[in-house]
Amino acid sequence: MTSTTAPRVPRLVPSMLAVLLLPAMGLVAGCGSGSGVAPTTWAKSVCTALSPWRSTLATLTDSTQAQLTSSTTPAQAKENLVGLLSGAETASETARRRVADAGVPDVDGGRDIADRFVASLRTARDAYARARGAVAGLDPVDAQVFYSSVATAFDQLQRDYAASALDTDKLSSEPLRKAFNEVPECH
Repeated sequence: MTSTTAPRVPRLVPSMLAVLLLPAMGLVAGCGSGSGVAPTTWAKSVCTALSPWRSTLATLTDSTQAQLTSSTTPAQAKENLVGLLSGAETASETARRRVADAGVPDVDGGRDIADRFVASLRTARDAYARARGAVAGLDPVDAQVFYSSVATAFDQLQRDYAASALDTDKLSSEPLRKAFNEVPECH
């Protein structure tokens, strides 16, 4: 790959990771309601679910960036990108299931908070699936067209991923904020 055939792809892969790591880190919720999982237990479960997700995405991103900046053919780049996106999709689904399994935090609005976490990860998973499908469907014969189309697919991925971000202003809760700040698994 040359800088003229794929000028944007190496920059898009790491920026995707930056977009990925934002939604889950600042999430917090309301006050206790008497039912559900203790805030510290829920925060620990959520952070434990998200830690391998972030690690997997970082590893996949680093690996793909290294492969894309090395001398690869468009067909090799396509294979690498489809692998990255498939891995990110799988990691997002695993994190989604684990966050869903964490239950509902015992805070005001706990059900809504838990649902928003799960929905955010579902939307991220689906964004990766769409991007994977888009890249898998590209013909790598014409390098310029291929890399331009990859850039378009990653631009759409970033827009889709941004739509998955939670509005943390609507999820503020002192008990969860405290739990996320105190639980070692969240640091």
